[in-house]
Amino acid sequence: MNVVREGMVPAPGHLSAADSAQAAAELLDRPEVRAVYVTSGERLVGVVTRKTLVREVVAAGRDPASTPLGEIAEPPDHTIGPDVPLEDAFRFLEAKDAERVPVVDEEGRLIGVLSRSVLQRRLAEDEEPPEEDEPPVLPPAA
Repeated sequence: MNVVREGMVPAPGHLSAADSAQAAAELLDRPEVRAVYVTSGERLVGVVTRKTLVREVVAAGRDPASTPLGEIAEPPDHTIGPDVPLEDAFRFLEAKDAERVPVVDEEGRLIGVLSRSVLQRRLAEDEEPPEEDEPPVLPPAA
């Protein structure tokens, strides 16, 4: 596994810019969903979080059923390309303190999501095990 394309979660769930804030709220009600990607066609146009819904819909007094996501979606803080080396991608996620980042191709199409926790596990799986005659290095006893 060498590049982001090989370590990303492909075909992430997303909603259309024409879908309602209510549809995003229903997804965000699930504890495992922290953000909803918003697309126009296949292009990533933004991200909606619980915080976005509170600020842009609830606090603004808008009707969630008639507020299109395209009007409230925020540009993603970061995106990454599918051909970035995984080691570089991991360092990027660490430096930005990002848990996940959308993967977009050259045309801006959303093609995946790179998760720091998934990437850590996959990078650990790729590490070579210690040689048989070398004992594992253990931390000193307290």
